[in-house]
Amino acid sequence: MTDAEVFPAPVVLWSHPEGQRAGKPLLVLLHGYGANEQDLLSLADLLPGDFTVASVRAPIAMGPGFTWFPLTASIDYSLERVKKASAYVLEWIDAIRPGHPSVSLLGFSMGMAMATTLLRQRPTDFAAVVGLSGFAVDAGDDPTFRDAELDGTVPMFWGRDQQDPVITQDKIEFTMGWVRKHVKLTKVLYTGMWHGINQQEIGHVGEFLTHEVLNK
Repeated sequence: MTDAEVFPAPVVLWSHPEGQRAGKPLLVLLHGYGANEQDLLSLADLLPGDFTVASVRAPIAMGPGFTWFPLTASIDYSLERVKKASAYVLEWIDAIRPGHPSVSLLGFSMGMAMATTLLRQRPTDFAAVVGLSGFAVDAGDDPTFRDAELDGTVPMFWGRDQQDPVITQDKIEFTMGWVRKHVKLTKVLYTGMWHGINQQEIGHVGEFLTHEVLNK
Protein backbone atom coordinates (compact mmCIF):
# COMPACT_ATOMS: atom_id res chain seq x y z
CA MET A 1 0.00 0.00 0.00
CA THR A 2 1.40 3.39 -0.96
CA ASP A 3 1.35 6.45 1.27
CA ALA A 4 -1.07 8.05 -1.14
CA GLU A 5 -3.55 5.32 -0.15
CA VAL A 6 -2.90 5.79 3.57
CA PHE A 7 -3.05 9.60 3.48
CA PRO A 8 -5.67 11.78 1.75
CA ALA A 9 -5.00 13.04 -1.76
CA PRO A 10 -2.70 16.08 -1.59
CA VAL A 11 -4.37 19.46 -1.23
CA VAL A 12 -2.34 22.09 -3.08
CA LEU A 13 -2.72 25.82 -3.65
CA TRP A 14 -1.02 27.31 -6.70
CA SER A 15 0.30 30.75 -7.60
CA HIS A 16 -0.82 30.39 -11.23
CA PRO A 17 -3.88 28.95 -12.97
CA GLU A 18 -3.34 25.47 -14.38
CA GLY A 19 -2.74 26.67 -17.94
CA GLN A 20 0.09 28.98 -16.83
CA ARG A 21 2.15 26.59 -14.68
CA ALA A 22 4.02 24.35 -17.10
CA GLY A 23 7.50 25.30 -18.26
CA LYS A 24 8.29 27.42 -15.20
CA PRO A 25 10.66 26.36 -12.41
CA LEU A 26 8.58 24.87 -9.58
CA LEU A 27 8.92 26.06 -5.98
CA VAL A 28 7.20 23.80 -3.44
CA LEU A 29 6.18 25.38 -0.11
CA LEU A 30 6.01 23.16 2.99
CA HIS A 31 4.27 24.73 6.00
CA GLY A 32 4.96 24.32 9.70
CA TYR A 33 3.29 22.34 12.49
CA GLY A 34 -0.41 23.07 12.93
CA ALA A 35 -0.64 25.33 9.88
CA ASN A 36 -2.07 24.65 6.42
CA GLU A 37 -1.44 25.22 2.73
CA GLN A 38 -2.66 28.84 2.96
CA ASP A 39 -0.03 29.77 5.53
CA LEU A 40 2.90 30.34 3.16
CA LEU A 41 1.16 31.02 -0.15
CA SER A 42 1.29 34.78 0.37
CA LEU A 43 5.07 34.48 0.01
CA ALA A 44 4.55 33.76 -3.69
CA ASP A 45 3.76 37.44 -4.29
CA LEU A 46 7.06 38.43 -2.65
CA LEU A 47 9.26 35.96 -4.53
CA PRO A 48 10.41 36.02 -8.17
CA GLY A 49 7.43 35.71 -10.50
CA ASP A 50 9.34 33.35 -12.79
CA PHE A 51 8.45 30.47 -10.49
CA THR A 52 5.29 28.42 -10.37
CA VAL A 53 4.69 28.17 -6.62
CA ALA A 54 2.77 25.26 -5.09
CA SER A 55 1.85 25.20 -1.39
CA VAL A 56 1.12 21.69 -0.13
CA ARG A 57 -1.04 20.76 2.86
CA ALA A 58 0.44 18.28 5.32
CA PRO A 59 -1.56 15.03 5.44
CA ILE A 60 -2.31 14.67 9.19
CA ALA A 61 -5.00 16.79 10.85
CA MET A 62 -3.69 18.53 13.99
CA GLY A 63 -6.07 20.85 15.85
CA PRO A 64 -7.28 23.54 13.45
CA GLY A 65 -4.42 22.80 11.05
CA PHE A 66 -2.21 19.97 9.87
CA THR A 67 1.15 18.35 10.55
CA TRP A 68 3.62 16.36 8.46
CA PHE A 69 4.35 13.98 11.34
CA PRO A 70 3.32 13.81 15.00
CA LEU A 71 5.39 15.55 17.69
CA THR A 72 5.66 14.70 21.36
CA ALA A 73 5.57 17.26 24.17
CA SER A 74 9.36 17.48 23.98
CA ILE A 75 9.21 18.22 20.23
CA ASP A 76 10.51 14.75 19.44
CA TYR A 77 9.40 12.65 16.49
CA SER A 78 9.45 9.19 14.95
CA LEU A 79 11.82 8.84 12.00
CA GLU A 80 9.45 6.32 10.43
CA ARG A 81 6.66 8.90 10.47
CA VAL A 82 8.98 11.46 8.88
CA LYS A 83 9.74 8.95 6.13
CA LYS A 84 6.05 8.28 5.50
CA ALA A 85 5.42 12.01 5.10
CA SER A 86 8.37 12.44 2.74
CA ALA A 87 7.20 9.53 0.59
CA TYR A 88 3.80 11.22 0.35
CA VAL A 89 5.32 14.48 -0.90
CA LEU A 90 7.79 12.78 -3.25
CA GLU A 91 4.99 10.79 -4.89
CA TRP A 92 3.15 14.04 -5.61
CA ILE A 93 6.28 15.82 -6.87
CA ASP A 94 7.14 12.90 -9.16
CA ALA A 95 3.72 13.19 -10.77
CA ILE A 96 4.11 16.87 -11.68
CA ARG A 97 7.88 17.13 -12.15
CA PRO A 98 7.81 16.51 -15.95
CA GLY A 99 6.05 19.86 -16.49
CA HIS A 100 8.85 21.90 -14.92
CA PRO A 101 12.55 22.44 -15.74
CA SER A 102 13.51 22.28 -12.05
CA VAL A 103 12.05 21.79 -8.59
CA SER A 104 13.10 23.77 -5.50
CA LEU A 105 11.83 23.45 -1.93
CA LEU A 106 10.97 26.03 0.74
CA GLY A 107 10.05 24.85 4.20
CA PHE A 108 9.19 26.74 7.39
CA SER A 109 9.80 25.19 10.83
CA MET A 110 8.72 21.53 10.51
CA GLY A 111 8.48 22.22 6.79
CA MET A 112 12.27 22.74 6.78
CA ALA A 113 12.62 19.28 8.31
CA MET A 114 10.53 18.00 5.41
CA ALA A 115 12.43 19.96 2.74
CA THR A 116 15.84 18.75 3.95
CA THR A 117 14.53 15.19 4.24
CA LEU A 118 13.33 15.26 0.63
CA LEU A 119 16.75 16.47 -0.48
CA ARG A 120 18.54 13.81 1.56
CA GLN A 121 16.39 11.07 0.05
CA ARG A 122 16.71 12.43 -3.51
CA PRO A 123 20.11 14.18 -3.61
CA THR A 124 20.00 15.00 -7.34
CA ASP A 125 16.33 15.96 -7.68
CA PHE A 126 16.24 19.54 -6.40
CA ALA A 127 17.75 22.76 -7.71
CA ALA A 128 17.80 24.51 -4.31
CA VAL A 129 16.40 24.30 -0.78
CA VAL A 130 15.26 27.11 1.50
CA GLY A 131 14.87 26.44 5.21
CA LEU A 132 13.27 29.07 7.47
CA SER A 133 13.31 28.84 11.28
CA GLY A 134 13.53 25.07 11.21
CA PHE A 135 15.79 22.06 11.44
CA ALA A 136 17.01 18.87 9.76
CA VAL A 137 16.09 15.53 11.31
CA ASP A 138 18.70 13.28 12.89
CA ALA A 139 18.34 10.16 10.75
CA GLY A 140 21.18 8.19 12.31
CA ASP A 141 22.42 5.61 9.81
CA ASP A 142 19.09 5.15 8.02
CA PRO A 143 20.04 4.12 4.47
CA THR A 144 17.17 6.04 2.85
CA PHE A 145 18.92 9.28 3.85
CA ARG A 146 21.64 9.44 1.19
CA ASP A 147 23.77 12.11 2.86
CA ALA A 148 26.98 10.67 1.45
CA GLU A 149 25.78 11.64 -2.04
CA LEU A 150 25.37 15.30 -1.05
CA ASP A 151 28.78 16.75 -1.85
CA GLY A 152 28.14 20.39 -1.01
CA THR A 153 26.95 21.48 -4.45
CA VAL A 154 23.19 21.85 -3.81
CA PRO A 155 22.53 25.45 -2.74
CA MET A 156 20.63 25.89 0.52
CA PHE A 157 19.46 29.03 2.31
CA TRP A 158 18.98 28.77 6.07
CA GLY A 159 17.48 31.74 7.87
CA ARG A 160 16.76 31.89 11.59
CA ASP A 161 16.71 34.03 14.71
CA GLN A 162 19.10 32.93 17.47
CA GLN A 163 16.33 33.81 19.94
CA ASP A 164 13.85 31.42 18.28
CA PRO A 165 11.93 29.98 21.27
CA VAL A 166 10.57 26.92 19.42
CA ILE A 167 13.43 25.02 17.78
CA THR A 168 15.46 23.35 20.52
CA GLN A 169 19.23 23.73 20.77
CA ASP A 170 19.95 20.06 20.08
CA LYS A 171 18.13 20.35 16.76
CA ILE A 172 20.04 23.52 15.86
CA GLU A 173 23.36 21.85 16.67
CA PHE A 174 22.56 18.78 14.58
CA THR A 175 21.38 20.94 11.68
CA MET A 176 24.50 23.10 11.87
CA GLY A 177 26.72 20.06 11.60
CA TRP A 178 24.68 18.62 8.75
CA VAL A 179 24.52 21.75 6.57
CA ARG A 180 28.24 22.39 6.90
CA LYS A 181 29.03 18.95 5.51
CA HIS A 182 26.44 18.46 2.82
CA VAL A 183 25.14 21.65 1.12
CA LYS A 184 26.34 24.89 -0.43
CA LEU A 185 25.13 27.00 2.46
CA THR A 186 23.86 30.57 2.63
CA LYS A 187 23.12 31.17 6.32
CA VAL A 188 21.60 34.41 7.61
CA LEU A 189 20.73 35.30 11.21
CA TYR A 190 17.95 37.80 11.99
CA THR A 191 17.00 39.63 15.17
CA GLY A 192 13.51 40.30 16.46
CA MET A 193 11.99 37.68 14.18
CA TRP A 194 11.67 34.92 16.83
CA HIS A 195 9.94 31.89 15.31
CA GLY A 196 8.72 33.57 12.17
CA ILE A 197 9.51 35.11 8.80
CA ASN A 198 10.14 38.80 8.13
CA GLN A 199 10.28 40.96 5.03
CA GLN A 200 14.07 41.26 5.07
CA GLU A 201 14.41 37.48 5.09
CA ILE A 202 12.03 37.03 2.17
CA GLY A 203 14.02 39.62 0.23
CA HIS A 204 17.13 37.55 0.85
CA VAL A 205 15.31 34.37 -0.19
CA GLY A 206 14.24 36.01 -3.45
CA GLU A 207 17.83 37.04 -4.18
CA PHE A 208 19.05 33.53 -3.37
CA LEU A 209 16.51 31.83 -5.65
CA THR A 210 17.24 34.28 -8.47
CA HIS A 211 20.98 33.69 -8.24
CA GLU A 212 20.97 29.94 -7.59
CA VAL A 213 18.03 28.80 -9.74
CA LEU A 214 16.88 31.37 -12.27
CA ASN A 215 20.33 32.58 -13.33
CA LYS A 216 21.86 29.11 -13.74
